[in-house]
Amino acid sequence: MGVVIIDGTTVKDLVSDEVQFKKSVDERFAALDLNNDGVLSRSELRKAFESMRLIETHFGMDVATSPDELTQLYNSIFDKFDCDQSGTVDLDEFREEMKKILLAIADGLGSCPIQMALEDQSFLKQAADLEASKTSSSVSHT
Repeated sequence: MGVVIIDGTTVKDLVSDEVQFKKSVDERFAALDLNNDGVLSRSELRKAFESMRLIETHFGMDVATSPDELTQLYNSIFDKFDCDQSGTVDLDEFREEMKKILLAIADGLGSCPIQMALEDQSFLKQAADLEASKTSSSVSHT
C-alpha cells in the first residue's frame, strides 16, 4: 500500500502509454486466470471483484447487500466484460473494458490532484508510479 497524489491526467497517461498499459493489464489478467486457460470465467472475474470489495462497501463501510443482489451485480459486470457473449472473457475483452473503466475513473478524478492510499498492484498506483518515473527521468536529464 502506498499513498500517492493522483489526478485524471495521471490515469490517462497510463492508458495512452500502450506498452505500460498492456503490461499492467496483461499481468492482472494472468493473475486472475486461476486455471491458466487463457480466459476468465464468471467465477474468476467475480473473485477478483470480491477481493476488491467495491460492491460490498461504501467509502470503506460495509453495506448489507443480499447474496442474490450481489450475484446479479457480478453477473452484470461479467456481461459487460464478455463483449462477444462467449461465456468467458478473453484478454482483448479484458483490455478493452479496463481501458473504458480507467478512462471513466480519469474523467471522474478530473484535473484536481487528490491524495489516495492505493494497493501496490492497483492500476491507479501503477499510473502514479509511471508518472513519478517520467518526472524523475526528466529531472535527472536537466
